[in-house]
Amino acid sequence: MPKRYSTARGREFGAGVRAAIGRTAMTSREVAEKLKWQEAKVSDMVNGKGGVSLLDITLLLGFCQSPADEREHLLALYPETHREGWLQEHGKCTPIRPHTVCSNLAAAKSLVGWQPHVIPTFLRTTAYMCALLTSSATVQSEEFKDRLGAMQELQQLPVRGLDCTFYIHELALDLQVGELEVHVDQLLHLLVLSNRKRIKIHVVPTSAGAHAGVAGPFTHLSFTKYESLVLLEPENSSIFIEQPEAVAGYESVIEALSKTSLDEAESRALISVCTARLKERLGDPFPSS
Repeated sequence: MPKRYSTARGREFGAGVRAAIGRTAMTSREVAEKLKWQEAKVSDMVNGKGGVSLLDITLLLGFCQSPADEREHLLALYPETHREGWLQEHGKCTPIRPHTVCSNLAAAKSLVGWQPHVIPTFLRTTAYMCALLTSSATVQSEEFKDRLGAMQELQQLPVRGLDCTFYIHELALDLQVGELEVHVDQLLHLLVLSNRKRIKIHVVPTSAGAHAGVAGPFTHLSFTKYESLVLLEPENSSIFIEQPEAVAGYESVIEALSKTSLDEAESRALISVCTARLKERLGDPFPSS
């Protein structure tokens, strides 16, 4: 069955409208009756099919008593819901909880991530995340707790049914983040996660030399009903790549990484070797456990 046309903007808009309706504790039909609309009109809003005006959306969000900032965000988003590709510039740093990233991750059926420098967000221990946040040049101390909570929220996605494949460079295993104990615990955590049904971890060994992923990290999301997209997350922006040929280019990178990387068992073995080496530095009498 052909996939339905949708964009990252459209899915975020639809998720925002659904959340607004959900907070009323009423169904879409009940909301439509209160506004004297056909139920199909509310359905069109939620699914981004068009046929509604900004005034209609304003009335709906006003009826739902949406917070002012959320209302302004959705009203600004609606005229752009059919545009593919999106560069979101966030200013000094990304928002504590980036709405578009979260809504698209929540809608995805599978995720493939490539990370050459550090352990991917979904696989990090709390101490590792804290060390990364502390090392940031843009994160304010008063935001620390909220940012940590937002990162921990994202980690629940694989548990809720998202199939994940992660390609990690061996250099990311060796780069110490935080105290040595934190780094060892992180590698042990990777070993535990590598045995989960919905998580696959492949390591690209240093011995592979130059490889297809040298251009940098990215996240590929596929959906049951929609076309795939690629997410890039530089320091202070979010980039959503949706043009089919561009997405296909990243899919070629994934295919190449799958050939360059170690298989799951070999990757676990290499992570174990790295862990043992670090545990020896800690003076652990049982480095290979």
